[in-house]
Amino acid sequence: MKLHVRTVILSDVHLGTADSKVGEVNHFLRHVRCDKLILNGDIIDGWQLRRGGSWTKAHTRFIRIVLKKLEKRDTQVVYLRGNHDDILSSFLPLDFENLSVVEDYVHEGPRGRYLVLHGDIFDTVTKNFVFLAHLGDWGYRALLRLNRLYNAWRAWRGKEYWSLSRAIKARVKEAVSHISNFEEHIVQLARQRGCAGVMCGHIHTAADKMLGGVHYLNSGDWVESLTAIVEHWDGRFELIHYTDFIREYPVRGDEAIESAELSQVGP
Repeated sequence: MKLHVRTVILSDVHLGTADSKVGEVNHFLRHVRCDKLILNGDIIDGWQLRRGGSWTKAHTRFIRIVLKKLEKRDTQVVYLRGNHDDILSSFLPLDFENLSVVEDYVHEGPRGRYLVLHGDIFDTVTKNFVFLAHLGDWGYRALLRLNRLYNAWRAWRGKEYWSLSRAIKARVKEAVSHISNFEEHIVQLARQRGCAGVMCGHIHTAADKMLGGVHYLNSGDWVESLTAIVEHWDGRFELIHYTDFIREYPVRGDEAIESAELSQVGP
């Protein structure tokens, strides 16, 4: 069984890091068929790969799944530059038949025009203080490592996964304020571009809501929230959580075995 939709929007997969939930996103992509796949930045984490990173066969499988959709399913793939894959900036825009690599993009849907961009242009630290951005990324990765240890303990106790890092971010006043300012600026840009809505990523906080008459969509990430946005054939958008998706499209036995094999670090 596959979910058939018009468009799929993913962001912040962070391939090349130990915290990327690549097995989950691969399962999601295998069970979705779409006319257009929008990869909205930070799909490959160039920052971590320059430090050594953690690239596995499962990460390579993600690339193969996307290429298969491009080649055999005639899926249009739009890849937007993020801040972690900012090496692409020197080459944009690029077009290869059904593959486009761009800075930003306007998606034309049944319910109007949607501005698509990663969103890091509204992050002052990321844009103007690169050293601090890398320092913040180091701290975030340290928090994620602590999160892995904490959840290993929870698993030993028979408890389900719970994101310590997401909970901390949600309770820090500065983080909440930052998200609010980010949303306000990106909605204002969409309004200036004459768009009915905006799709972004970057802040790892999934959302589907109206802000000042503009439809604001954030596809979240595949590190903590494990979320994606899909556009149905009637133009309706839906925020999909992997925990709900897997109930309807469960992992088969052969997929579980393959996932275990691919999780080993490749050459």
